[in-house]
Amino acid sequence: LSLAAEGSCTIGGNLATNAGGTAVLRYGNARELVLGLEVVLADGRIWDGLKSLRKDNTGYDIKQLFLGSEGTLGIITAAVLKLFPKPRTSATALAALADVDAAIALLGLLRQALGDRLTGFELISGECIALTRKQFPALPDPLPGYPWYALAQADDPAADSPLAVQLEAALAAAVEQHVAGDAAIAQSAAQAAELWALREHIPEAQRLEGANIKHDISLPVSRIPAFLADAQVALGSALRGVRYVVFGHLGDGNLHYNLSAPPGTPAAAFLGEAARANRIVYDLVARLGGSFSAEHGIGQMKRSELLRYKSAVEVELMQRIKRALDPDALLNPGKVV
Repeated sequence: LSLAAEGSCTIGGNLATNAGGTAVLRYGNARELVLGLEVVLADGRIWDGLKSLRKDNTGYDIKQLFLGSEGTLGIITAAVLKLFPKPRTSATALAALADVDAAIALLGLLRQALGDRLTGFELISGECIALTRKQFPALPDPLPGYPWYALAQADDPAADSPLAVQLEAALAAAVEQHVAGDAAIAQSAAQAAELWALREHIPEAQRLEGANIKHDISLPVSRIPAFLADAQVALGSALRGVRYVVFGHLGDGNLHYNLSAPPGTPAAAFLGEAARANRIVYDLVARLGGSFSAEHGIGQMKRSELLRYKSAVEVELMQRIKRALDPDALLNPGKVV
């Protein structure tokens, strides 16, 4: 897992929230990295599921109930995790793109060229780059003037891997095929860190800019261009002058689709439109077969959205599981269901 809170988060918290991040493309979400769990149940008993088996078809996979349950079904106290060889060769590049269709095409080219060594593929709008450099002017601007960018990270456990050469060749082919307009490849770990800093400083830059409305959504990758086009039309009509701060993990279809207040708009007035903006975004996401919460969970804030967008059957099943494991609602009450 690689995520913004990695300096302070805990393994138990990551498992309870099924955390995602920038390396899901290669390694999957938190639940895909778990072989076994130990969980304290609501009645005080301890379930010992600390197995290290990759194959075990002996009934229901109980651990999956607790992964992503946000502590509402049990308290995770131990885990058996999958481990991977530490990368010894890495390559990082920023590609400049004309549109999101080009970003999706580039993703396909890099996956074909690099296989499962492609660890991360981040979509970043030109507005995000401009906003981030406005708030943090020391950050680099290697490819100015493009509407969209993709930040690609590839890793290989082999020390003598030709990874950098292969990434460069794939990006050169993308430019020749007019998929990408240009590309910058990090020549050192320091340059790679600077490219990632452009991506990692976006949330803080938006906070410093002022009031914002945030959405953590996921969509089938092929439908992301349609979502962006339709959402901009609908939101542009409902919230005149709204600014779009769009970035995210394109490789797994997860977008952080954020909105910033128009210049001069009072924060309270803009935040008062959050419910209307959310409905526009989430209705469109649902229509395109997506999710209103890709990696940030439900908690308290999105309980009403869960009831609106999940089927009645699915909500009932979740409520039955909650009652069966925590009949007195002792565990993290008021969350999820």
